[in-house]
Amino acid sequence: MDLLRHLRYFVTVAEERHFGRAAERLHMAQPPLSQQIRRLEADLGVELFTRTTRRVDLTRAGTAYLTHARAILASVDTAADDARRAAAGVVGKLTIGCVGSATYSLLPTLARRLTDQMPDVHFSFRGDMLAADQVEALRDGAIDLALLRPPVNDHTLTLIPLRHERLIAAVPADHALATRKRLRITDLADTDLIIHSAGRRSAMYDTVLRLFTSAGTTPRIRHEVGETSTLLTLVAGGLGTAVVPHPVTTHPLDGVVYIPLRPTATIPLALAHRPTRPEPHLHRTVTTVIGLMQPPTAPRA
Repeated sequence: MDLLRHLRYFVTVAEERHFGRAAERLHMAQPPLSQQIRRLEADLGVELFTRTTRRVDLTRAGTAYLTHARAILASVDTAADDARRAAAGVVGKLTIGCVGSATYSLLPTLARRLTDQMPDVHFSFRGDMLAADQVEALRDGAIDLALLRPPVNDHTLTLIPLRHERLIAAVPADHALATRKRLRITDLADTDLIIHSAGRRSAMYDTVLRLFTSAGTTPRIRHEVGETSTLLTLVAGGLGTAVVPHPVTTHPLDGVVYIPLRPTATIPLALAHRPTRPEPHLHRTVTTVIGLMQPPTAPRA
């Protein structure tokens, strides 16, 4: 730190060309400032200034040293500013994994909000991920936060419930059921069902099967898929019906009609991350996600 202090003293004297004025800028007495400059010159083995009773001028060595001194001080100031910004959580990198419905409904708003709040944090997103893939990605650091479907059987992760999403039916636009105002699960029992994959451990698969079991019927599963986008494309193609979370309706697709289910059923959405991660920008992002899930406060009368 002595060297940095000496550099600041030197640059101030070089700019003022006067020890008295430089001392005033530095809020110190003139004799100690002169002593510090002499010590710096002794350490370097060169004279940095020529001194007269009226003026202080840079020597050729001083002129050369000034260029580097300014660069060093600017670099130190930049490093300090970067450190403070990192501590405040406004710089860094973050990757967020999302289940299908969050990809369509939450991700666009979240991306805008995060970019506005933390413009110097580089955010990237991986959409249409199943919960098991997200948990594995959290473990190996491929993603930093996950918007996923519980349950999560990993006690090393912090799980924050966000909301319950209503389940609805997705049917081809030319299907006989497409004109109905509402449907029961039993109405789908005689249709070909497109469902999220059991092999890839989808939470939606277990949820949909429980709905059919509770209704006393068995689904006729025709296709199992890993991505919500693929599921909806197959519905649009007339290959079957599906049960999906309501937020997918924010992604309209020609050939698909969404119909409410009765009785109402829901599936949870949660935020997961590793609690050992200390980065401030990660915790600021958690706060932002939770804030987006909170319903707006009704205006006072």
